[in-house]
Amino acid sequence: MRKKQYLFIILGFIICFLIFENNSKVQHFIFKATLKTHAIPEQYIPIYQSAADEFNIPWELLASVHRVETIFSTMDPLVSPVGAVGHFQFMPRTWVGWSHPGSELGLIDENIDITDITLIESHQGYGVDASGNGIADPFDIEDATYAAAKYLADHGAAKGDLNKALFSYNQSEEYVEEVLFFYEAYIQHYELIQLPN
Repeated sequence: MRKKQYLFIILGFIICFLIFENNSKVQHFIFKATLKTHAIPEQYIPIYQSAADEFNIPWELLASVHRVETIFSTMDPLVSPVGAVGHFQFMPRTWVGWSHPGSELGLIDENIDITDITLIESHQGYGVDASGNGIADPFDIEDATYAAAKYLADHGAAKGDLNKALFSYNQSEEYVEEVLFFYEAYIQHYELIQLPN
């Protein structure tokens, strides 16, 4: 009798594993739960450093924001319930510019091409074509990282006021504290990791 119970338990675990193996939400949760405090994906560090150098801010700040916003882009999809988009979770009006018509929350008509550089320039948005492909795409890791660096720099980080910059990025004291926790951890030391496939 016990042998059958063990077989059912093992079979149950196997079925659960097979069901959840391809479930991105479960994978995201497991990755977040097991991600060590000092971990940073190796592939992103050159992008953080390049963007940080361009805008005179600490690259560890970008790593910390990226971690908190999308857990290093492992969130699937890269669209929040309130409509923030991309690797660094920009509201579309912040990306394109707040002089563009849209909601007070920061949404824009979905038919508007928010990657249009001319549109972004005319509305003084934060979208950046860092990858050099002619569009500023919040779903492109380089574009998003440079845009985040530009935003944070403009809002105080280039002058050393990280609290002000982070609060502008996401108006929550809890958010600021969480990002600064990882920032300070990365300043101490960081461990390179590989992202799961």
